[in-house]
Amino acid sequence: MSETPAESVLRVNRLSVTFRSPSGLVRAVDDVSFDVRRGETLAIVGESGSGKSVTFMASLGLLPADNLERVDGEVLFEGRDLLRMSPAERRRVLGGEIGMVFQDPMAALNPVQRVGQQIAETLALHEAGLSAGAARKKAIELLDLVGVPQPAIRARQYPHQFSGGMCQRAMIAMAIANRPKLLIADEPTTAVDVSVQAQLLEVLRVAQQETGAATVLITHDMGVVAQTADRLCVLYAGRIAELGDVRRVFGAPEHPYTAGLIDCIPQLSGPIGRLRPIPGQPPDLSAVPPGCAFAPRCGVGAGHAECATQRPALNPGGDDGRLRACHFPLITIGPRPFGRTDGGTGDQPPAGDGGTAGQHGDARVTGQPGAGQSGAGEPGAGRPSVLLQVENLVKHYPVKTGAFGRSRQQVHAVDDISFTVYEGETLGLVGESGCGKSTTARALLRLDEPTSGSVLFEGADIAAAGRADLRRIRQRMQMVFQHPRASLNPRLTAGANVAEPMRVAGSYPRDKRRKRVLDLFERVGLRPEYATRLPADFSGGQQQRIAIARALSLSPRLVILDEPVSALDVSVQAQVLNLLGELQADLGLTYVFVSHDLSVVRHICDRVAVMYLGKIVESGSRDQVFQAARHPYTRALLSSVPSPDPRDRAAGRALALRGEVPAPTDPPSGCRFRTRCPRAKERCAVEEPPLAPYTDDGTGLVACHFPVIGPVADPAAGERGETDGNVVSAR
Repeated sequence: MSETPAESVLRVNRLSVTFRSPSGLVRAVDDVSFDVRRGETLAIVGESGSGKSVTFMASLGLLPADNLERVDGEVLFEGRDLLRMSPAERRRVLGGEIGMVFQDPMAALNPVQRVGQQIAETLALHEAGLSAGAARKKAIELLDLVGVPQPAIRARQYPHQFSGGMCQRAMIAMAIANRPKLLIADEPTTAVDVSVQAQLLEVLRVAQQETGAATVLITHDMGVVAQTADRLCVLYAGRIAELGDVRRVFGAPEHPYTAGLIDCIPQLSGPIGRLRPIPGQPPDLSAVPPGCAFAPRCGVGAGHAECATQRPALNPGGDDGRLRACHFPLITIGPRPFGRTDGGTGDQPPAGDGGTAGQHGDARVTGQPGAGQSGAGEPGAGRPSVLLQVENLVKHYPVKTGAFGRSRQQVHAVDDISFTVYEGETLGLVGESGCGKSTTARALLRLDEPTSGSVLFEGADIAAAGRADLRRIRQRMQMVFQHPRASLNPRLTAGANVAEPMRVAGSYPRDKRRKRVLDLFERVGLRPEYATRLPADFSGGQQQRIAIARALSLSPRLVILDEPVSALDVSVQAQVLNLLGELQADLGLTYVFVSHDLSVVRHICDRVAVMYLGKIVESGSRDQVFQAARHPYTRALLSSVPSPDPRDRAAGRALALRGEVPAPTDPPSGCRFRTRCPRAKERCAVEEPPLAPYTDDGTGLVACHFPVIGPVADPAAGERGETDGNVVSAR
């Protein structure tokens, strides 16, 4: 390393971590060395199992000891070796000089202790002589600093009374309570919406400015890295693949693995085509290949003996200070395009405006797929047939309280929404957590009984169907859930899981089921021999492929996908998205795609419906929504998506969504978004805006009294933060 110890807060030198497993010793971290410099943000990225979290959990002495074999190397924090400290010495450093933000705040916070007490306890442990009253006061100040509304009231509440984003804010407040010199954030935005993600990243930025701490950001989100980090450390199979300045690495990656991670990211702008995922899977860490660990998946080193037999050293790459471990580093000339795809077409211009919102009272999302998207909407293809028609769908959940369980309130999960799904298209449902996306998806299949409204599939009303009719309809409608591990039966083999719908249907004899399973495994990219393995033997991406095969087993016409890629690494996500596109093209499938990831939605969906607090606030073709969104909420969501291009940083910070989503038990009067909208006026509080067409052909609809006119701001053009009077301004 070129830095001197005085320039570095943390120096990790030749760290190795070995675990015991039934298959032998597993080296999860293998001879890793790097520095964290004062005041910088170092991002640690890589696929699941690459050693990101283990590196820092081992450095801080937080790994469980039950299967830990040994930890080698040294971890110097301001010259003191954390690995050689006594438990008492390490406790004085952790929480005081080093703060940690964990991935799952609900698991990290004490559920039976008030949030303010937990922060005050952290202060009292590291500041001798601090009175209880002073600690409580400072805890409230910290909650205010990280953007928790009504901090004095919130400090007296318990973690279960906080949303996920609020819990993470509380964790950040606790981590910076003692003004640490090093802040470690382990996947702090993984399970949150784009709007909450933008807020949390801003909180981390403020916390770093307030404390002057060096920050380590552990993540698999390359967009977050591009917009927040100064340097980037790419890990693969427990080894460093590349380390260097974020702008230089994104602009010209030298390791094929780094280039692969960047290339398979869906984009909010540019061409839409087949993504370029990294082929294969990371190696089994108990049997890593003898040469370059990435060699079996690498197209650059294919056929080179050095890659198969010699482990590449971490060497300097040119004169920009980066390090990379590759026998045949990539050579790029000039600026590099980000998020490349194979083929595809660019965005089409949005449809022309033919009217203004408020002139029509029709609250149905009925715009058909636009030209240049799915085959259902190609010019000359004619009007596609309606496959699913949802009319005035309502789903309320009673909140029962008291000794007799009386219902005193209703959760307005889905509140009078209507939309149409055309054959062969993909309709995306997007919005923040709690907006009603997943409830809508479950209500379509009557997994949750609708309170009122109708769901017509192939002309039959699902809401009114009897048990026999519902079973027949469900054979033509299938669902893929967010967490495949939870949706697959762990006691059945992968093949038996896929065959289960056919067995229940009763019309498939055993031989036919077996053949169908093998055909489906081949179609979703799984080897036939995998059919005899249990779900626990597969990676997350493979489990999702099994879940997709199961959904296809009865040859459905409509597949409802509820956050199918949100829990997957970026490369596995690209593989699954490509698979979904291929299946739709080959089998003529229709999708309802539920997601909070707008980049993924833009890549796969023909039309988009944006939901907020149980209502559809905007809908239209992909190009209408992503290029010329009318609703302030939609604009704020789009602005919150971090661009995977560090050059966009100069464009400014995202348009902030203020506050929290209101309680669905007591939604605001009038427009439900008005409490967070910078354009709200008196009319918004008393009159609910109808979902009305704003285009001549009726394909674009918006529910807003004061819609935004004009193209969505382009980050590359420097329009990401404060903008002109026609668009939402950051506050």
